[in-house]
Amino acid sequence: MLNRRFPAVVSACIAFALVSLSAHGQTHTQNLDSYFDDVTAWGHPNLQGVWDRRTITPLERPERLAGKAFLTPEEIRDYERLSAERPDGRPLDAGRTSLSVHDPADLDYGSTVVATGQTSLVVVPSSGQIPDYTQQAVLKAEAQAKAREGRGPADSWIDRSLTERCITWGVPQSMLPQAYNNNLKIIQTATHVMFYIEMVHDVRIIPIDGRPHLPDSLRQWHGDSRGYWEGDTLVVRTKNFSEKSSFRRANVNLEIEERFRRNNEDQLEYSLKVMDDSTWEDDWAIAYPMIRGDEPIYEFACHEGNYGLINILSVARNLEKQNSER
Repeated sequence: MLNRRFPAVVSACIAFALVSLSAHGQTHTQNLDSYFDDVTAWGHPNLQGVWDRRTITPLERPERLAGKAFLTPEEIRDYERLSAERPDGRPLDAGRTSLSVHDPADLDYGSTVVATGQTSLVVVPSSGQIPDYTQQAVLKAEAQAKAREGRGPADSWIDRSLTERCITWGVPQSMLPQAYNNNLKIIQTATHVMFYIEMVHDVRIIPIDGRPHLPDSLRQWHGDSRGYWEGDTLVVRTKNFSEKSSFRRANVNLEIEERFRRNNEDQLEYSLKVMDDSTWEDDWAIAYPMIRGDEPIYEFACHEGNYGLINILSVARNLEKQNSER
């Protein structure tokens, strides 16, 4: 399932992004020794603090920017200006145009593209597009749709996703830029690292002491994560996802590899490699820098008292009643 050339390709893409960042004048002068020497009491690179993932850079590269991996400084200014002019509060290339339960002022994508100026968060493949679904995945989706024939999308609370039920945004979705709640707090010990995610207050506590993964028979919503240090980079491998979890249709066969590395005083380089040959025709990767934040992690209130799910089910029953009376 893992392409042996993949780590080298991801590293090359990240390196190219950072070189491009410097070339475009997006960095500021700093004392490199300050973050190289910033280590924990037990000698690990210090990644602790709050990191901000807000960005208007789209996950996938828009068709109008096909073949263009990076924006120039002038294009960045234009992109950010046009994005700010969207009346619905969404980024320039956000595909969604329907009404939201959120007032535009409540959304918090930020106002800037990622510091590298890349045109998509997806860096592998080079097209900036997520690979196509496999035939197996397509047939599975069709079978699931057929099994639901005659049922509404909200017969029961179990028909709704873990996200919509305010249980979890899931991994790795919760690690990616969102419409709001984009802060990530990292806390380290000698044997564990904790990712405290502002969105749905998800918490991932990951051993980095060399212990093996759980048996394949033990599966979890967030998968089973194990971390280790590779030089100055924290590497986290996650597998054993539950069939109740879902990342863009993938679950039990999904494996991911995340990498965290300080690349200057105020940036945390993040990359995500996605592997599931039953869902996508090829492996793919995301990479972008997080920016050091200066705001606290706020409590996440979902459904404002959990009325949202009640309303979804109530509306579904009313629609069924209306349809039966026609």
